[in-house]
Amino acid sequence: MRRKAATLPAAPPEALPPACLNCGEPYASWHPQRRPRFCPVCGQETSVRPPRLGEFIQQFGGAYFSTEGALWRTLALLLLKPGELTRRYLAGRRRHYVLPLRLYLTISVLVLLVMRGLAGVSEVKALDLDLAKTDLVIVGFGQERGIGIRNGVFFCTDAPDWLCKRLRQRLDVDAAGLRREVGQFGERLLANLGAAMFLVLPAFALWQRIVYWNRRLRYTEHLVYALHLHAFWFVALLAMLSPWKLLSDLAALSLPLYTLWAMKRVYGGRWWPLLLRAATVSLLYLMTLALALMVVALWSVVF
Repeated sequence: MRRKAATLPAAPPEALPPACLNCGEPYASWHPQRRPRFCPVCGQETSVRPPRLGEFIQQFGGAYFSTEGALWRTLALLLLKPGELTRRYLAGRRRHYVLPLRLYLTISVLVLLVMRGLAGVSEVKALDLDLAKTDLVIVGFGQERGIGIRNGVFFCTDAPDWLCKRLRQRLDVDAAGLRREVGQFGERLLANLGAAMFLVLPAFALWQRIVYWNRRLRYTEHLVYALHLHAFWFVALLAMLSPWKLLSDLAALSLPLYTLWAMKRVYGGRWWPLLLRAATVSLLYLMTLALALMVVALWSVVF
């Protein structure tokens, strides 16, 4: 006679907690006989149990990556209607769209990962360096001044001694060592580029606030505009890296046109003052960006 396999006893019905496990609100104060599905105060589910695998997947991408999810809805509005996403956010219509900071981080991280894959910075075998003809200027202060390599000879002038010593250790090497350093430099540069752009964002919002000082908008409102605009710029940058020249040219053309139209939709006003403000912000931003890129390049070489 076969013996039955031992089985665990059936789990008892889920006990009714007297209050919300999150905020402590007693359920009896709302309904003495029936427990609500969600806490009427904090909104947490009253049925607390270990999550299933399917629930993890749904939490990760259900409302975010689905065809009707917030990400695709947000991207469509961002790409097709310049400035409209910012205007809706500032007007309080936020529930159905990805938040500005999350949107920027999602797009920028994805684009930088794609750029790293396309660049193939880890592949340095194809890099053929002739030290006698190699010119690599990291920071230039004029003719024969700055930091870099010229005609295969390392030079470092008008810089602190510790910095010159550190750079000499990295760059004053043979061809094989220089190939290795150039490859690692590319990896470090792309790794630091995302952080640099994230730090440049507040400066862009500051320039916007300065040129629109009479609009009485808070700095954070300009920052929302900056996050949305930079998110589009990253998408356009990805399109510019496309092997299809037509797509690349259209993406490059879209940058100034999109920026002007987004600025018009968010801030309003007549075109001539808007163009003057846009030119001022562009000049200040390009100077800030150039400084940031120079610091990132130097940091990537030194560290």
